[in-house]
Amino acid sequence: MTRQEAAHTQRMPLSKDRVLRAAVALADATGIDALSMRRLAQELDVVPMALYKHVANKEELLDGMADAVVGEIDPPAAGPDWRHVVRGRILSARRVLLRHPWAARVIESRTGPTPAVLGYLDSMAGSFRAGGLSADLTHHVMHAMGSRLLGFSQELFDTSGPSGPPDPGLAARYPHIAELAATAGHDGGSTVGGGCDDQFEFEFALDLLLDGFESLRRQDWTSVRKA
Repeated sequence: MTRQEAAHTQRMPLSKDRVLRAAVALADATGIDALSMRRLAQELDVVPMALYKHVANKEELLDGMADAVVGEIDPPAAGPDWRHVVRGRILSARRVLLRHPWAARVIESRTGPTPAVLGYLDSMAGSFRAGGLSADLTHHVMHAMGSRLLGFSQELFDTSGPSGPPDPGLAARYPHIAELAATAGHDGGSTVGGGCDDQFEFEFALDLLLDGFESLRRQDWTSVRKA
């Protein structure tokens, strides 16, 4: 930032939007654990008390940051294939969360969905309904998708450890896990390091789910037991 840009930024009145944008940028640069109201005030060149005119506390700040990130997700595209529409939106969400690696953790930590998250989920439910899924099926689809709707999923374990042949002792005790580890494709450029290609795994599971939901839609599936 040039001196002229810095001077212009300092002259800008403080607003909630400016506070949130600065907080997101700070978390991107230093990680969410380094974020504090005092550090954010220093970044904005204001006294800490000035922040509390716009956010009541750090929890409200985190709520706003989650909403700011979710607001970056592309709107749903038009198209007759609901799977294509939903898939594109979810992969947009994933790209956003990869730009802000801390955001998934913050979203998960909220005690309830924030307004932007609620709006996004409502829109996604609308995409399922517009695709011909019943309200009943859509209800179960939303549960099945879980955090994948927002572009992330919880892995069973960390696969970012050193690659190479499995320890013979462990392979003898856990032969099927060792077999999977030996046959799995690895990608050094993956966001999980030397483990499985996490983008491929995410899209693989996403496509399986979407195809399964479409199959249920065609069967007029319902969770209500028929007499």
